[in-house]
Amino acid sequence: MPVSPEQLAEIHAQRAEPKQTLRAVAPGMEQHLYTAYPVLDHGFVRVIDYMGDDAAICQAARVSYGRGTKSVQNDEGLIRYLMRHWHSTPFEMCEVKLHVKLPVFVARQWIRHRTANVNEYSARYSILDREFYIPAPEHVAAQSVQNNQGRGNVLEGDEAARVLEVLKADAMRAYDHYEEMISQDGQQGLARELARMNLPANIYTQWYWKVDLHNLFHFLRLRADSHAQYEIRVYADEICRLTADWVPFAWKAFEDYRLGGAQLSQSGLECIRRMLGGEAVTQETSGMSAREWREFEALLKTPEA
Repeated sequence: MPVSPEQLAEIHAQRAEPKQTLRAVAPGMEQHLYTAYPVLDHGFVRVIDYMGDDAAICQAARVSYGRGTKSVQNDEGLIRYLMRHWHSTPFEMCEVKLHVKLPVFVARQWIRHRTANVNEYSARYSILDREFYIPAPEHVAAQSVQNNQGRGNVLEGDEAARVLEVLKADAMRAYDHYEEMISQDGQQGLARELARMNLPANIYTQWYWKVDLHNLFHFLRLRADSHAQYEIRVYADEICRLTADWVPFAWKAFEDYRLGGAQLSQSGLECIRRMLGGEAVTQETSGMSAREWREFEALLKTPEA
């Protein structure tokens, strides 16, 4: 199950005891505090704490003690200006701390973002639960022949069933041996810090992950992208939803300029100028490599194309 009975009791207790505060709060994020939102088959994301809101971003940019005569419209315009011109420091004034339950192989990909504070569940001191990520059939795919980091066609029929059975059987067998090694019929078993090395990468771990908004946006720009691995993308998608409620002005600017926007090279910008002037530009006359040209053409296509 995604949330243990102990964690569920803790969540109910925390939500049942609201506290008064003089600090700025974001009403949208207050609604999410402590609630565990399920991800994958056994994982979740939940907000433990946060600091700042849209107004905090503006306050930092203006270096003032308050909004003064500035209106909400001024705040939104300022945030869009900051995002548009890549001013990162004001966004660092907001932070969020998440409790995440995720497969180990996803955690090892996630930890590549080294701009956060992380404290992970320790298998040296505690025993990991018998919980493994087993993909749904529609996510069992062959290796892509074009992209060494991606997936190709979905496996079907007997082949998909065989792969799923191997994943389940190997995970269960490894955990059975893990239990046997740490518990030797009343005798002292193998040290937990050694026994854990036999566990598969699809077993679930948990951590607290604290990050500022600027670096969170960088994480989301990469991991919420359609080309990101599915198993980490679904976590990013859930965090996107939480962030949109936390800092709606900043989220909208991020969505417009980063998620929905595109970055052009000097050559790409020059090609667009030439096209607008009526010139028929080709890859041979663009000054771009074949791969750059394909990516450039993809940017110019309409969503329906």
